[in-house]
Amino acid sequence: MARTGFCDSRQLLDLHMTDDRQVPLRTWTNSCVLRERRVFDEGEELGPGQHYKPTQESRWVRRLPISAEDGIIMDYAPQDESMPSDVYEEEALLKCLNRLPGPPSLRELMPGLLRREVEVAISKLGLLYDKTYAWDIFSDMMRSQLLCTLPNADLPKHFSDTSRAILVDWLIQVHEVFQFSEETLYLAVHLLNRALRLIKVSISGLQLLGVVCLFLAAKKEECLLPEVSELCYLMENAYSKKQLLRMERRVLTGLKFDLYHCPPLHFLLISASIARCSNKVVWMARYLLELSLLEGQCVVYLPAQLAGAALLLARRILQEAPSDGEMAWCIASSIHIGSEAALLSIMQIMAVAAARAHARETRATYIKFSTIQTLHVSMHPALKAAPGLLGLSCPQT
Repeated sequence: MARTGFCDSRQLLDLHMTDDRQVPLRTWTNSCVLRERRVFDEGEELGPGQHYKPTQESRWVRRLPISAEDGIIMDYAPQDESMPSDVYEEEALLKCLNRLPGPPSLRELMPGLLRREVEVAISKLGLLYDKTYAWDIFSDMMRSQLLCTLPNADLPKHFSDTSRAILVDWLIQVHEVFQFSEETLYLAVHLLNRALRLIKVSISGLQLLGVVCLFLAAKKEECLLPEVSELCYLMENAYSKKQLLRMERRVLTGLKFDLYHCPPLHFLLISASIARCSNKVVWMARYLLELSLLEGQCVVYLPAQLAGAALLLARRILQEAPSDGEMAWCIASSIHIGSEAALLSIMQIMAVAAARAHARETRATYIKFSTIQTLHVSMHPALKAAPGLLGLSCPQT
């Protein structure tokens, strides 16, 4: 920490604790059963004093329960209900995709098979109450991800990729302490990447900037927030509450109050559901995707490209064949827009990071994914030889 100007922070990360931690509010609310609601037919009205009773003809909508914690995919069985056969308009999404390099068969896959699989996947993940709007939301995700990349990976002259990686690793530990959602972590790192290029910050204020970005991300994503004094305590009270709040105003002003981010994790889970990937592949892909947060070169790639590269590399490492043939994988791969060269570059970055993770100082993600809940994916022996799968030399440890 002394090399980067950080204070000697509290010891945060101990993911092998045996005592049970309090279940976060988000996990509790997601496990609650939602009430059924009636979807009225067009032109149908409810008169005064009238009450509808559920009948076989009535159409009900219920949100599918999340199969596991954090919405990880556990069941890929297709739904029994029949999907409408009409072809919906996808002009906005297709225009976005046509501006980017992609396979020529993408236009043919998009209107039919992909739309159907996306609706099923989003419903299973519990991202929507009514899957009627699933395709509209997915189309918006594909459009808005263009705003989530940076033009280049250059940092201000006072900072280096090493100091940034140490800061992100520490933020991952703080994120685990407060049991925030994964979306909060990805948003916090995205805000940090933008703030480093828009706000003048000294080396001594780098840790404060990271905490503020995590605090802003929590305000957007979480139900319960930590006190400002708690955040100062984690930094050994090196900064006062007044300094933290002043930095928060600077960050919001510099970002023009734009806190939107389309996390690559959502693309990963949707693609894994469409491709019928096993739990092991999904956890391995999530591990590789989180490792990419420490790599400064990944800020120039689209979230869908990062998700696609992580999923493809996870399949290669585990050498798992698709359960339902190559058709499901081809449909999922159509989401990962971009050239094969871009995907290969991302996979190489992730493979090298995974091979070195066990021996690096920034080991928070490695420890986080070495537990039984994550199927010990970070300790998989094939990770050390991952660069060799892509034609690279394995790093010396």
